[in-house]
Amino acid sequence: MSSPRAVLITGCSSGIGLCAAKMLQQQSFHVIASARKPEDVQQLRDSGLDAVQIDVSDRQSIDAGVAETLKLTNGKLYGLFNNGAYGQPGAVEDLSWDALETQLRTNLLGWHELTRQVIPIMRREGEGRIIHNSSVLGFVAMPYRGAYNCSKFALEGLTDTLRLELHGTGIQVSLLEPGPIRSRFRDNAKKAFERFINPIGSPHQANYQAMAARLEKEGDAAPFTLDPEAVVKSVLHALTAENAKPRYRVTFPTHLFWWLKRILSTKAMDRILRKASGDGAR
Repeated sequence: MSSPRAVLITGCSSGIGLCAAKMLQQQSFHVIASARKPEDVQQLRDSGLDAVQIDVSDRQSIDAGVAETLKLTNGKLYGLFNNGAYGQPGAVEDLSWDALETQLRTNLLGWHELTRQVIPIMRREGEGRIIHNSSVLGFVAMPYRGAYNCSKFALEGLTDTLRLELHGTGIQVSLLEPGPIRSRFRDNAKKAFERFINPIGSPHQANYQAMAARLEKEGDAAPFTLDPEAVVKSVLHALTAENAKPRYRVTFPTHLFWWLKRILSTKAMDRILRKASGDGAR
Protein backbone atom coordinates (compact mmCIF):
# COMPACT_ATOMS: atom_id res chain seq x y z
CA MET A 1 0.00 0.00 0.00
CA SER A 2 1.45 3.37 -1.05
CA SER A 3 1.96 6.08 1.56
CA PRO A 4 -0.25 9.21 1.46
CA ARG A 5 0.98 12.02 -0.76
CA ALA A 6 2.68 14.77 1.23
CA VAL A 7 1.60 18.39 0.86
CA LEU A 8 3.30 21.37 2.51
CA ILE A 9 1.05 24.38 3.21
CA THR A 10 2.22 27.80 4.38
CA GLY A 11 0.22 30.26 6.47
CA CYS A 12 -1.83 27.74 8.44
CA SER A 13 -2.44 29.74 11.60
CA SER A 14 -5.92 30.71 10.36
CA GLY A 15 -8.12 31.28 7.33
CA ILE A 16 -7.48 29.52 4.05
CA GLY A 17 -4.30 27.79 5.20
CA LEU A 18 -5.86 26.26 8.30
CA CYS A 19 -8.96 25.23 6.39
CA ALA A 20 -6.83 23.64 3.65
CA ALA A 21 -4.74 21.72 6.16
CA LYS A 22 -7.79 20.21 7.85
CA MET A 23 -9.70 19.43 4.67
CA LEU A 24 -6.72 17.86 2.88
CA GLN A 25 -5.95 15.72 5.91
CA GLN A 26 -9.55 14.48 5.74
CA GLN A 27 -8.88 13.60 2.09
CA SER A 28 -6.00 11.33 3.20
CA PHE A 29 -3.13 13.61 2.24
CA HIS A 30 -0.12 13.75 4.55
CA VAL A 31 -0.38 17.42 5.43
CA ILE A 32 2.59 19.36 6.76
CA ALA A 33 1.11 22.60 8.02
CA SER A 34 3.41 25.54 8.61
CA ALA A 35 3.06 28.80 10.50
CA ARG A 36 5.32 31.70 11.40
CA LYS A 37 4.81 31.78 15.17
CA PRO A 38 5.91 28.88 17.43
CA GLU A 39 2.65 29.04 19.41
CA ASP A 40 0.64 28.59 16.20
CA VAL A 41 2.81 25.63 15.21
CA GLN A 42 2.10 24.03 18.57
CA GLN A 43 -1.65 24.58 18.18
CA LEU A 44 -1.51 22.85 14.79
CA ARG A 45 0.29 19.90 16.35
CA ASP A 46 -2.20 19.78 19.19
CA SER A 47 -4.97 19.52 16.61
CA GLY A 48 -3.41 16.39 15.15
CA LEU A 49 -1.47 17.85 12.22
CA ASP A 50 2.20 17.50 11.42
CA ALA A 51 3.47 21.06 11.62
CA VAL A 52 6.71 22.99 11.08
CA GLN A 53 7.72 26.58 11.65
CA ILE A 54 8.28 28.59 8.46
CA ASP A 55 8.53 32.36 8.27
CA VAL A 56 8.45 32.96 4.52
CA SER A 57 10.15 36.34 4.94
CA ASP A 58 13.26 34.63 6.40
CA ARG A 59 15.54 32.46 4.23
CA GLN A 60 17.01 30.60 7.19
CA SER A 61 13.52 29.78 8.44
CA ILE A 62 12.63 28.44 4.99
CA ASP A 63 15.79 26.29 4.92
CA ALA A 64 15.04 24.85 8.35
CA GLY A 65 11.34 24.34 7.59
CA VAL A 66 12.01 22.44 4.37
CA ALA A 67 14.58 20.22 6.13
CA GLU A 68 12.12 19.43 8.91
CA THR A 69 9.35 18.78 6.39
CA LEU A 70 11.47 16.24 4.50
CA LYS A 71 12.21 14.40 7.75
CA LEU A 72 8.46 14.01 8.24
CA THR A 73 7.89 12.83 4.65
CA ASN A 74 10.90 10.54 4.14
CA GLY A 75 12.38 12.98 1.64
CA LYS A 76 9.34 13.19 -0.62
CA LEU A 77 6.90 15.98 -1.36
CA TYR A 78 4.01 15.83 -3.82
CA GLY A 79 2.42 19.23 -3.28
CA LEU A 80 3.24 22.77 -2.19
CA PHE A 81 0.49 25.27 -1.43
CA ASN A 82 2.01 28.71 -0.94
CA ASN A 83 -0.61 30.64 0.99
CA GLY A 84 0.97 32.65 3.84
CA ALA A 85 0.73 36.34 2.93
CA TYR A 86 -0.63 39.70 4.08
CA GLY A 87 -1.74 43.00 2.56
CA GLN A 88 0.10 46.29 3.12
CA PRO A 89 -2.43 49.13 2.78
CA GLY A 90 -1.39 52.63 1.78
CA ALA A 91 -1.16 54.96 -1.19
CA VAL A 92 1.79 54.23 -3.47
CA GLU A 93 3.41 57.58 -2.74
CA ASP A 94 3.27 56.83 0.99
CA LEU A 95 4.97 53.41 0.70
CA SER A 96 8.50 53.54 2.04
CA TRP A 97 11.30 51.31 0.76
CA ASP A 98 10.96 49.21 3.93
CA ALA A 99 7.19 48.84 3.57
CA LEU A 100 7.39 47.60 -0.01
CA GLU A 101 10.41 45.41 0.62
CA THR A 102 8.72 43.76 3.61
CA GLN A 103 5.60 43.11 1.52
CA LEU A 104 7.60 41.53 -1.29
CA ARG A 105 9.75 39.41 1.03
CA THR A 106 6.65 37.75 2.46
CA ASN A 107 4.33 37.60 -0.55
CA LEU A 108 6.82 36.93 -3.34
CA LEU A 109 10.48 36.34 -2.51
CA GLY A 110 9.85 33.83 0.26
CA TRP A 111 7.39 31.89 -1.87
CA HIS A 112 9.91 31.84 -4.70
CA GLU A 113 12.68 30.51 -2.46
CA LEU A 114 10.44 27.84 -0.97
CA THR A 115 9.29 26.80 -4.44
CA ARG A 116 12.87 26.63 -5.71
CA GLN A 117 13.82 24.31 -2.88
CA VAL A 118 11.00 21.81 -3.47
CA ILE A 119 11.18 21.60 -7.27
CA PRO A 120 14.23 19.26 -7.26
CA ILE A 121 12.35 16.92 -4.90
CA MET A 122 9.39 16.81 -7.28
CA ARG A 123 11.66 16.39 -10.29
CA ARG A 124 13.17 13.25 -8.77
CA GLU A 125 9.69 11.76 -8.39
CA GLY A 126 8.59 12.86 -11.86
CA GLU A 127 5.44 14.48 -10.49
CA GLY A 128 4.22 17.26 -8.25
CA ARG A 129 1.77 20.11 -7.81
CA ILE A 130 2.70 23.72 -7.02
CA ILE A 131 -0.21 25.97 -6.08
CA HIS A 132 0.17 29.70 -5.43
CA ASN A 133 -2.62 31.64 -3.77
CA SER A 134 -2.81 34.86 -5.75
CA SER A 135 -5.83 37.18 -5.78
CA VAL A 136 -8.27 39.07 -7.95
CA LEU A 137 -5.76 41.84 -7.24
CA GLY A 138 -3.21 39.83 -9.18
CA PHE A 139 -4.78 41.01 -12.44
CA VAL A 140 -6.69 44.20 -11.53
CA ALA A 141 -5.43 47.05 -9.36
CA MET A 142 -7.36 48.94 -6.72
CA PRO A 143 -6.42 52.16 -4.90
CA TYR A 144 -4.57 51.94 -1.58
CA ARG A 145 -3.53 48.35 -2.23
CA GLY A 146 -0.46 49.12 -4.33
CA ALA A 147 2.03 47.01 -2.37
CA TYR A 148 -0.27 44.01 -2.37
CA ASN A 149 -1.15 44.54 -6.05
CA CYS A 150 2.57 44.69 -6.81
CA SER A 151 3.29 41.42 -5.00
CA LYS A 152 0.42 39.55 -6.66
CA PHE A 153 1.00 40.91 -10.18
CA ALA A 154 4.65 39.84 -9.85
CA LEU A 155 3.61 36.45 -8.48
CA GLU A 156 1.36 35.85 -11.47
CA GLY A 157 4.13 36.66 -13.95
CA LEU A 158 6.65 34.49 -12.12
CA THR A 159 4.18 31.61 -11.84
CA ASP A 160 3.16 31.77 -15.50
CA THR A 161 6.85 31.58 -16.45
CA LEU A 162 7.46 28.66 -14.10
CA ARG A 163 4.52 26.77 -15.56
CA LEU A 164 5.98 27.12 -19.05
CA GLU A 165 9.43 26.06 -17.91
CA LEU A 166 8.19 22.96 -16.06
CA HIS A 167 6.13 21.68 -18.98
CA GLY A 168 6.87 18.00 -19.53
CA THR A 169 8.36 17.40 -16.08
CA GLY A 170 5.19 16.02 -14.49
CA ILE A 171 5.04 19.06 -12.19
CA GLN A 172 1.85 21.07 -12.65
CA VAL A 173 1.60 24.70 -11.57
CA SER A 174 -1.61 26.52 -10.68
CA LEU A 175 -2.69 29.97 -9.51
CA LEU A 176 -5.69 30.60 -7.28
CA GLU A 177 -7.37 33.98 -7.72
CA PRO A 178 -9.85 34.49 -4.87
CA GLY A 179 -11.80 37.64 -4.20
CA PRO A 180 -13.07 38.41 -0.68
CA ILE A 181 -12.67 35.45 1.69
CA ARG A 182 -13.39 35.36 5.43
CA SER A 183 -10.07 35.36 7.28
CA ARG A 184 -7.85 37.48 9.54
CA PHE A 185 -6.62 39.37 6.48
CA ARG A 186 -8.03 42.74 7.59
CA ASP A 187 -6.56 42.39 11.08
CA ASN A 188 -3.10 41.81 9.65
CA ALA A 189 -3.53 44.64 7.12
CA LYS A 190 -4.45 47.03 9.92
CA LYS A 191 -1.25 46.14 11.78
CA ALA A 192 0.80 46.67 8.64
CA PHE A 193 -0.82 50.05 8.02
CA GLU A 194 -0.11 51.20 11.56
CA ARG A 195 3.49 50.00 11.30
CA PHE A 196 4.48 51.65 8.03
CA ILE A 197 2.02 54.43 7.08
CA ASN A 198 1.79 57.83 8.75
CA PRO A 199 -1.51 59.37 7.59
CA ILE A 200 -0.82 62.76 9.20
CA GLY A 201 -0.01 65.25 6.49
CA SER A 202 -0.54 62.78 3.67
CA PRO A 203 -2.60 64.05 0.72
CA HIS A 204 -4.56 60.82 1.16
CA GLN A 205 -5.36 61.43 4.84
CA ALA A 206 -9.13 61.75 4.33
CA ASN A 207 -9.30 58.53 2.32
CA TYR A 208 -7.25 56.75 4.97
CA GLN A 209 -10.08 57.44 7.41
CA ALA A 210 -12.49 55.52 5.18
CA MET A 211 -9.93 52.75 4.78
CA ALA A 212 -9.37 52.51 8.53
CA ALA A 213 -13.11 52.15 9.09
CA ARG A 214 -13.18 49.26 6.61
CA LEU A 215 -10.25 47.51 8.31
CA GLU A 216 -11.93 47.83 11.72
CA LYS A 217 -15.39 46.78 10.56
CA GLU A 218 -16.89 43.69 12.12
CA GLY A 219 -18.20 41.07 9.74
CA ASP A 220 -17.83 41.06 5.96
CA ALA A 221 -16.31 44.23 4.51
CA ALA A 222 -17.22 43.42 0.90
CA PRO A 223 -20.17 41.87 -0.93
CA PHE A 224 -19.96 38.26 -2.12
CA THR A 225 -17.51 37.27 0.63
CA LEU A 226 -17.13 33.49 0.91
CA ASP A 227 -15.80 31.08 3.51
CA PRO A 228 -12.30 29.64 2.96
CA GLU A 229 -13.79 26.27 1.97
CA ALA A 230 -14.53 27.82 -1.43
CA VAL A 231 -10.80 28.24 -2.05
CA VAL A 232 -9.89 24.82 -0.68
CA LYS A 233 -12.20 23.13 -3.20
CA SER A 234 -9.97 24.57 -5.91
CA VAL A 235 -6.85 23.49 -4.03
CA LEU A 236 -8.17 19.94 -3.93
CA HIS A 237 -8.89 19.97 -7.66
CA ALA A 238 -5.41 21.36 -8.41
CA LEU A 239 -3.89 18.51 -6.39
CA THR A 240 -5.99 15.64 -7.71
CA ALA A 241 -7.12 16.42 -11.28
CA GLU A 242 -5.21 14.71 -14.05
CA ASN A 243 -4.85 18.11 -15.70
CA ALA A 244 -4.92 20.89 -13.14
CA LYS A 245 -6.12 24.28 -14.31
CA PRO A 246 -3.51 27.03 -14.71
CA ARG A 247 -5.93 29.40 -12.93
CA TYR A 248 -8.81 28.95 -10.51
CA ARG A 249 -11.05 31.99 -10.17
CA VAL A 250 -12.92 31.98 -6.87
CA THR A 251 -15.82 34.30 -5.88
CA PHE A 252 -18.12 36.35 -8.08
CA PRO A 253 -15.94 39.54 -8.07
CA THR A 254 -13.02 37.60 -9.54
CA HIS A 255 -15.11 36.27 -12.42
CA LEU A 256 -16.72 39.67 -12.97
CA PHE A 257 -13.47 41.65 -13.07
CA TRP A 258 -11.80 39.06 -15.29
CA TRP A 259 -14.63 39.41 -17.80
CA LEU A 260 -14.73 43.22 -17.57
CA LYS A 261 -10.98 43.51 -18.09
CA ARG A 262 -11.27 41.56 -21.31
CA ILE A 263 -13.97 43.76 -22.85
CA LEU A 264 -13.42 47.27 -21.45
CA SER A 265 -10.83 49.91 -22.22
CA THR A 266 -8.30 50.77 -19.54
CA LYS A 267 -10.02 54.10 -18.83
CA ALA A 268 -13.41 52.44 -18.45
CA MET A 269 -11.92 49.80 -16.19
CA ASP A 270 -10.25 52.49 -14.09
CA ARG A 271 -13.61 54.18 -13.50
CA ILE A 272 -15.14 50.91 -12.31
CA LEU A 273 -12.20 50.10 -10.02
CA ARG A 274 -12.20 53.57 -8.47
CA LYS A 275 -15.91 53.27 -7.78
CA ALA A 276 -15.55 49.71 -6.46
CA SER A 277 -12.87 50.82 -3.99
CA GLY A 278 -14.99 53.65 -2.60
CA ASP A 279 -11.83 55.73 -2.05
CA GLY A 280 -10.54 53.00 0.24
CA ALA A 281 -13.85 52.33 1.99
CA ARG A 282 -14.37 49.00 0.25
